Amino acid sequence: MTSRENTDPSVVLVHGAYADGSSWSEVIRRLDQAGVTAMAVQNPLISLADDVAHTRRVLAQQPGPVVLAGHSFAGTVISEAGVHPAVAGLVYVAARGPDAGEDYGALAGRFPAPPASAGLVYTDGFGALTREAFLADFANGVEVGLARVLYAVQGRVSSTLFKDRTTVAAWRTRPAWYAVSRQDRTIPAELQRFMADRMGATTVEIDAGHLSLISHPDEVAQLIMSAVRAVRPGAAP
Repeated sequence: MTSRENTDPSVVLVHGAYADGSSWSEVIRRLDQAGVTAMAVQNPLISLADDVAHTRRVLAQQPGPVVLAGHSFAGTVISEAGVHPAVAGLVYVAARGPDAGEDYGALAGRFPAPPASAGLVYTDGFGALTREAFLADFANGVEVGLARVLYAVQGRVSSTLFKDRTTVAAWRTRPAWYAVSRQDRTIPAELQRFMADRMGATTVEIDAGHLSLISHPDEVAQLIMSAVRAVRPGAAP
């Protein structure tokens, strides 16, 4: 066995659009209390290739097997980066889960249009959600004062980011877990369930909006811990 195989799993957390790595703060706190090392990636949100490269750099720094988790758009990132040899499992949190080369927009078009989409406005090649859309549709269920702070620091996305497609689907070769947000107004719960089922993911449902990692960090951390225990070296199959 390699030294990587003899080390307890760590967790790498990837944020989605309109956010940054701090969106995982409360989940990180809970993982740390459970004795699990967690690192968050800071993605530029300019292209899928850039986000994947940032994620791979963090993956390469981990001493043991990794549970790679992604929220929202980061589901696309972990589906591409998750074939890295360090990755032992994937956790999707209200996240996209495209197949290799899939047109995610076409897939999403088969489901009800989420309200948040109408609030995405592009200026000079970068997009952000309007205040109304961010508070009502992206951060629904988050305490109002905190939601306003998150709106003020939201990450801008390039106008081409959502058009980029994966070349692989890591969930086809790695075990997956999925947290569905029942009250999601950014990615419809019906679409989340479809993707989770297609992955064969171990699935939980959380009575939360899109930002379950902020509004319900206990449940999200518990799901990630389930993945950590499952991929731990020597764990029963």
